[in-house]
Amino acid sequence: MDLAQRVKNSIRDIPDYPKKGIIFKDITTLLNDGELFSEVIDYFAKKYENVDFVCGIESRGFIFGAAIAAKIKKGFVPLRKKGKLPYTTIAEKYALEYGFDEIEIHIDAFKDIKNPKVLLVDDLIATGGTAEAAIKLIQKIGGDVVAAAFLIELTFLDGADKIRELGVDVDSLVKY
Repeated sequence: MDLAQRVKNSIRDIPDYPKKGIIFKDITTLLNDGELFSEVIDYFAKKYENVDFVCGIESRGFIFGAAIAAKIKKGFVPLRKKGKLPYTTIAEKYALEYGFDEIEIHIDAFKDIKNPKVLLVDDLIATGGTAEAAIKLIQKIGGDVVAAAFLIELTFLDGADKIRELGVDVDSLVKY
C-alpha cells in the first residue's frame, strides 16, 4: 500500500464536528503513529530539501512545518493569529465563512537572505483563504513561495486552485 493510502487509512473522521454537517478529518491518529508520521515528514523533506525556510500556519502547520524544517536543517517561520508574535509584524486579513481573521509574520523572519525560497506548510487546504493570506505575507517580506504543501486537500472546495492561480505549486499527499 502506498504512503497516501496508508495516511488516508490513518485519518479518523469525526462527523458533525465542530458543527453539524461537517466531517472533521482528525489527524491525531496519524500523529500517534510515529513510524507513519516520520514517513510523511520524510516524503515532504525529500521533495523540498533545497528551500531556505519552511513557514507553518498556526497551529497544525507548526507540527508538520517544524518537523520538515528540522529534517532538512532549515529555519522554521511561524505564521500566527493576530497578536501572538512578540516582535514587529505585518498582518494579512482573510475571509472566513462568517467574517474575517488575520495572520501575522515577523518582519525579519528571513533574516538578511534576499529572495529566500520558502515552503509553506499546513495540515489541510479547504477554501485556500488562510494559505492565500500566508503567501501574500511571505511575499511582502521578500520570500519566494516555491510550493505549498498540505497533508490533506479537500478538492471539492477548490482552495488548491486558488493557490495555483497565485503561481504557487500545491502538493497534497491525501485528497478527499
